[in-house]
Amino acid sequence: RYTLVKDKLTAHSKDRPTPNEWLYVNNYDDHREPIALFMQAGQSKQLADDIDSFIDEVLDTFPAAFDNPGYQRKKKSIDREFTDTYDAAITAVEIAALEQSVALIEENGVVGFAPLVNGKQLSDSEFSALDEPLRIEFYEVIEKLEDALIEALIELPRWKRESSEKLRNLKKSTAELATKPLIKALEHKYATHIGVLRYLKDIREEIIDAVLEWLDDDENDENKEDFDRKGMLTDFFAPNILVEYKEGDAAPVVYEPNPTFGNIFGKIEYATSQGSLITSYRSIQPGALHRANGGYLIMDAEKVMANPQVWDGLKLSLKTHQIKNDLPYQDSSVGSSFTLRPQLIPLDVKIVLLGSRDLYYTIGEYDEEFAELFRVLADFDYYLPSSDKLQYQFITKVTEYCQQTLNCTVNEVAMARLLKFSYRQAEHHNKLSARFADVLELVAEASFYAKQDGQTVIDAHHIDEAIVGKQYRTGQISETMLSDIKEGQILIATEGHAVGKVNGLTVLHIGDTSFGTPARITATVYAGADGVIDVEREAELGKAIHSKGVMLLTGYLGNKYAQQFSLTLSANIAIEQSYGYIDGDSASLAELCALISAITNLPISQSIALTGSINQHGDVQSIGGVNEKIEGFFKLCKMRGLTGEQGVIIPKSNQVNLVLDDEVLDAVEKGRFNIYAVETVDQALSLLMDKDAGEMTAEGYPEGSINALALARLANIADIVNGDNDDEKDAE
Repeated sequence: RYTLVKDKLTAHSKDRPTPNEWLYVNNYDDHREPIALFMQAGQSKQLADDIDSFIDEVLDTFPAAFDNPGYQRKKKSIDREFTDTYDAAITAVEIAALEQSVALIEENGVVGFAPLVNGKQLSDSEFSALDEPLRIEFYEVIEKLEDALIEALIELPRWKRESSEKLRNLKKSTAELATKPLIKALEHKYATHIGVLRYLKDIREEIIDAVLEWLDDDENDENKEDFDRKGMLTDFFAPNILVEYKEGDAAPVVYEPNPTFGNIFGKIEYATSQGSLITSYRSIQPGALHRANGGYLIMDAEKVMANPQVWDGLKLSLKTHQIKNDLPYQDSSVGSSFTLRPQLIPLDVKIVLLGSRDLYYTIGEYDEEFAELFRVLADFDYYLPSSDKLQYQFITKVTEYCQQTLNCTVNEVAMARLLKFSYRQAEHHNKLSARFADVLELVAEASFYAKQDGQTVIDAHHIDEAIVGKQYRTGQISETMLSDIKEGQILIATEGHAVGKVNGLTVLHIGDTSFGTPARITATVYAGADGVIDVEREAELGKAIHSKGVMLLTGYLGNKYAQQFSLTLSANIAIEQSYGYIDGDSASLAELCALISAITNLPISQSIALTGSINQHGDVQSIGGVNEKIEGFFKLCKMRGLTGEQGVIIPKSNQVNLVLDDEVLDAVEKGRFNIYAVETVDQALSLLMDKDAGEMTAEGYPEGSINALALARLANIADIVNGDNDDEKDAE
């Protein structure tokens, strides 16, 4: 199913245009909301390469550009202007101080005053030795000079600000002058793309601040050498490409095997920095919807339905035609940390869900939006009609798989064995199994045996080896049951005759393997009014369909024999040595035959096993697993020795389902094993008891026939039961 869907979509996608590429770029106004851009196929990679080259050129230009003589001259001019202004203010105060016998002292950027006597600067001890009136006079003078100094330098912060502003403007103009030609070249190259032009315009403004912050060696930052400058600029300016294509590519056909929320809608990755979670637009990862946008997305419906958030998000995206990107499970995990709200990307995709028929109708019943969003149903059959066209496609696919994957070929005889295997999987003469994966698995295993033989051509015996190998690996339970029968632990007779005992045929399904095994069915009948009792149902081992099959026996007996008297009997029917749950009505024919044998006391041949379901009128109906059931009894008979008397009875309607093993066919052809097809219960009884069943005439059933004996015995039991009741009433 998956192979067919993918092949069809891949072929159709070649006629669809190549989708746009999508990428995210930084939003410098709000880093929480990255901007989505679309470009034609191949352009995103080119843009990313151009931005990378631009960053390399910026790194090559800075900080070397600040060593340019023109820049250094202007910088010195700004520094000199500040120095001159400062010096002028200090000089004016110094002259005023000298006029009053006070010296101005400047050490380590600190300005102070000292008294002068006869032109000599006094030390602290000398100043202390002066007369007190002179000291007081000096104190007053110095205090006034300090006020004058403060007044003169009151504008110093403004001078520093103006100087720093002029220096920053110089750096900005230098950075702008150096980066403008680089941006200009990119703008010219992408002149037809409005989104890219807006992106480049933002870069033109932001790159200047980035140069001043990260590439200016004048800044005394001890950590400047600790980070990757190229990486910093790339993470801030480079685009984050989500999906890219080559020119002329077909529309994408994407299969998502694990449809989690992040895998479908994309996810945002987080990193840890100083104990906090951080992220950026470069951490946005695409999902299956991004990769399939403009094409087709295939998913398994059951896996999608397993997560309600995925299903709700998928429906919302399809209804709004935008890829949902608010990630609830991530929001809850990162708490109040920095999160992103990326700009939504338009969605144009066809989604194909693969699932069972039951799941489709179940979803449609519980979700009203399902039918609106998924309008087209392609209902796959389990089987394919065996036409020449389909056989040719079967052979072609197997041949392609062998050549492309297994590097080998398949000859004609082996291909015929594969076709038979597929017919056997479908259990039909005229139908192939739609489970093509089983065929490919068998071919792959057969190729292993071929390579062991040093061959590159798979022959029929390699296919047989693969089948036998799988049966050996999965047949442990089957072999154990046969061994138990052989040792007598499970009582199954394949010779002789017995009353009320018959060999039924059952099939067991365990994992991906099925095998048939016989089961002894017994019946007992005695006078009473309990009716037909199903021991399996009474023991709560019989499931609904099995119980229904047993209940039909009463209807058959009543319709067949009890037209002139009331059907009154007590009978028990059981499948011996069965300790597990039993379902299906394919044992109802065998149960009826055992019951009639118990009623008539006619022995049943134990060499013959039978399977089939019945209706109330005695028609034998088809059952499943007919091949496994026949082969299971054949293995038992072969183990004990084939006598030519052994065989199985199957419904005639199951003849079309017979695709038996070559060993069984060979035994039947040589008369060592028999397969009988019956349409009615009477035909089965005649074969089992080697006696005419007898047809109803105006005079009744022929004397001595099976039906006549059954009618007489049932009438006798009815008389006994009803007579006893009459005697009890008379006694009262």
